[in-house]
Amino acid sequence: MGKTNVVWSSNDSIVTSATFFSLADNIVVSDMTFVNSYNYPFKKDGNKISAAVAAMISGDKSAFYQCSFLGLQDTLFDEKGRHYFKRCTINGAIDFIFGGGQSIYEECTLSFNGETLSPGTEGFITAQGRGDPKDTGGFVFNKCTLTGMGKTFLGRAWKSYSRVIFFNSFLSDIVIPQGWVAWRALGHENQLTFAEHQCYGSGSDMSNRVKWKTTLSSQELQTFTSMSYIDNEGWIGNLPLNMLG
Repeated sequence: MGKTNVVWSSNDSIVTSATFFSLADNIVVSDMTFVNSYNYPFKKDGNKISAAVAAMISGDKSAFYQCSFLGLQDTLFDEKGRHYFKRCTINGAIDFIFGGGQSIYEECTLSFNGETLSPGTEGFITAQGRGDPKDTGGFVFNKCTLTGMGKTFLGRAWKSYSRVIFFNSFLSDIVIPQGWVAWRALGHENQLTFAEHQCYGSGSDMSNRVKWKTTLSSQELQTFTSMSYIDNEGWIGNLPLNMLG
């Protein structure tokens, strides 16, 4: 956990249940932990799993370094804006990184708590909310680690042009072979960008992935995995040096 813990208990509404709201632009947060304790830590005789947001990030040019976001469903609402998460831990079981943000997650740990779900219930790491082909939003996971217990999909499409890319990341055996679910884009899978490149670990085997998974060209991969995807103005270069190392 971070040096400072922010804890609150609330549920149901993804807009109002967050423990922490970040609405302003140009925010830098370091070494903090945000917890929605409504159903985290999970107790069998406690509250049922439902939407309980630990943090809602809506400002542009927001950076989080060595922070933790702890919950079970809808943990991190990466709503909108350009965001940079470095060496953070995000914990959950259902759609625990979701929203329409344009974000790079670098060297982050995605911790899946599948043991909290009912037997036979599968989890989802992401639910990205890009809703228009001109929308620049998307989640890019670079040098990240996906681990935990149970079985989970890498993501499902919250909106019809959802975009999620796992690059050079460790995927453990918790990943369900199909990898992805069209969900609200069912029948329009060609509009989705769900891609994995240069990943490793037993969960990175793509031989049984959904047929409509995305294969990016080298130029497209460079576009999305370069820091310029979220920073064509130099704002990340102005961050404290410890965030850049």
